[in-house]
Amino acid sequence: MSSRAYVGLGANLGVDPAATLTQAALRLAALPHTNVAALSSVWRSAPVDAAGPDFLNAVVALDTTLLPLELLDALQAIEQAHGRERPYRNAPRTLDLDLLLYDQLTLDTPRLTLPHPRLGERAFVLRPLLEIAPQLAHLAAAEGWQVQRIERLGPLSL
Repeated sequence: MSSRAYVGLGANLGVDPAATLTQAALRLAALPHTNVAALSSVWRSAPVDAAGPDFLNAVVALDTTLLPLELLDALQAIEQAHGRERPYRNAPRTLDLDLLLYDQLTLDTPRLTLPHPRLGERAFVLRPLLEIAPQLAHLAAAEGWQVQRIERLGPLSL
């Protein structure tokens, strides 16, 4: 039986961050026992609590039989393949993949917190997530995310 997981994609470094998001979505689609159920549009936003160029962001809905930590390991391997470095919190990045939700699971471990702890605070996550899963509107309870600068660019396609 598969579970529905939502993964946030973001990039603001590299030659072509939009191509990086597409490549990452393709890698997600190729994960074992995993199917892409929905792709959001690509959104451009200013960095939050960070410096650097604007980010491109999207959200992918996956149907997967991978367990949450197995999926997290796969996400981190995809990030590494794209040269992800973690020199400091909120550093600019070539690729950021965040496991936002995994079914209705609530989890709080040193490696993984679900739902993602800042999910409801950031327009660059909420706008693409609500685009493909409007039934999750209850997650958008935090104030302030609606005024963050964000612009829909167009579809993310495989």
